[in-house]
Parts: sequence; structure tokens; C-alpha cells
Amino acid sequence: MATEPPVTPLNLCENASEGQKAQLQKLLQEAAQTACQKALGRLDRNCVQAALETGQTLQSEIADALAEIVQRHTVSDKYKNEEVKSDRSYPPAYRVLPVEAQVAELRRLFPSLGGCLVKLARRPLLEGAEAWFAIPRWQALAPSYNEAVEMALAALATKRKFQNRIAGRLGPEHLRQSDRTKMAETVLAEQQQGQDILLVPAQAGMLHRGCSPRRFRLRMAGNEFGAGILAVACMLIVHPERLSREDALMVDCAGDEYSIGGNSLYDRAPLFDYDISGIDLSIFYEDQARNRWGAPSGFLYKFS
Repeated sequence: MATEPPVTPLNLCENASEGQKAQLQKLLQEAAQTACQKALGRLDRNCVQAALETGQTLQSEIADALAEIVQRHTVSDKYKNEEVKSDRSYPPAYRVLPVEAQVAELRRLFPSLGGCLVKLARRPLLEGAEAWFAIPRWQALAPSYNEAVEMALAALATKRKFQNRIAGRLGPEHLRQSDRTKMAETVLAEQQQGQDILLVPAQAGMLHRGCSPRRFRLRMAGNEFGAGILAVACMLIVHPERLSREDALMVDCAGDEYSIGGNSLYDRAPLFDYDISGIDLSIFYEDQARNRWGAPSGFLYKFS
């Protein structure tokens, strides 16, 4: 019986240089030597013998512990004070649809959309991802990202009560994709060549809830990228339950950057909010952490 190929993360940044690796290796070796001296100084003959008898078990546990410590320190402490505790979650009725149903709904709203490699959703999910989501390439919808965003918002308004508080201010002088998200979309388009609808392993906001948008961007894994207005609007079109209660986790679109003055100072982030009057699209400061919000993100993987 054939098995699906393994799913391996694909980092967006370049591989570490040999110089960086050598510096880190030296640091770890010095730390290990210090730890060894401290441990031996606390042990008598019987304790040393007991440790020796564990053999490879002890060695393996030390290696795992060291790897975990190093991984924990790969996330920058910058803007760490822009994280708050959050107990917000998804509404109980929210369920991610099979990709076939997602694709069918997107094609109904955007008849020009063509192919999608639906079989990709048979692959296991990457760490951090909750489900596979179908997201149109903006190039398949409009000549520019900003025009594609307008199309997606118009489609959302046909499905939900919706108020756009930044209507008329969604041109390129105000709204742009982050460099990281643009890079990720290029990779996805190359991997899924010729497809108008891309399949993305993603999470809908829980993973980084309570973080400011700029803290979220630093917390992301090497293969992770933020979702912008277009991707989030399509998620909400296909999954209206995701934002259907006032106590639900609201949605930051931290894959986009926003300039309120249209003057190259992109210090805001778009967001979707919900109350009894429906869904709002607005903006807020990128350095503000709020327990009601979480930023969706996608993940890149290597094709075998």
C-alpha cells in the first residue's frame, strides 16, 4: 500500500552560514564543559557509577534537553512585553470544511478561478497548522493585490453583515503585504504551479493569540508566514462560524501592513472584529497586544 511522502518544513530564510554554525557550536561546547564540571563536582563514586550504568539513555536525554533549550532561545526577546494572556478561542460551531467544499465555494463566488491540487490535503499537517485551507492567488483574481482584496471584501459582504471602516483607503499607499508573506506566496505558487487556488496548511489565530502583530512576526517559526486581508477574508467567507460570536477570538491580519497616512509609515495592522451588528474591518497599532485577538498564519513544507 502506497504511503504519502513525509511533510518537512521549508524555512523562508536562508540557511545559517558556516561561520554562524561554528560560533554556536563553540558556545554549546563551552556550556557543556561547564555543565559537566558542575555535575561531576556534586557526585560521589556511587552516583557516578549509577550514571554510567544508564549509558546511552543518559546521553540521549542530555542531547534532547540541549536541543530543546537551544530551540527555546531561537525566538527573539524583542517586544516580549507585547504578549498578554488570552483565554479566547474559536466558536463551538466552527469546523474547517474539507478542501473540496472550500474550493467549490470559492469558485462559486469567483467563477474565473481554475485549478487546485486538492490531493495535497491528504498529506499530514505540519507542526503548528490546524487544517488545510484553500486560498486564491491574488493574481488569479485581479491585476494587483489591493484590487483582489477589494474583490474578496465585496464577496464577504454578500455573505455577512459587513462594515469596512477603511473603505476607500485600501490602495497601495495604505495597504501592502509583508515581505515575508510575499516570499511565502511565491514559494507556494512555484510548488503548486498553474493552480489558481493554493492549498495552505494554516492555523486560524490560536497559536499566537494575545500577541501584538509585530511580536507575532518575531514569534513565527522559520517556515511560518502571516495571513493578510485577502486570505483571512476567504477563510471567513468559507467558514462564517469562525467569526460569529462576540466572545470569539478576533482576527489580526498581520501578513499585511497598513499606513494610516499613506506616507510610507506602515505602523498599523488590519483586523476583523465582530459584534451584534456583524463583521468590521478596521486597523490598529502593530505594537499593541490585546487578549481578544490572534493572527492566522500559514506554513511552508518541502515537496518530495
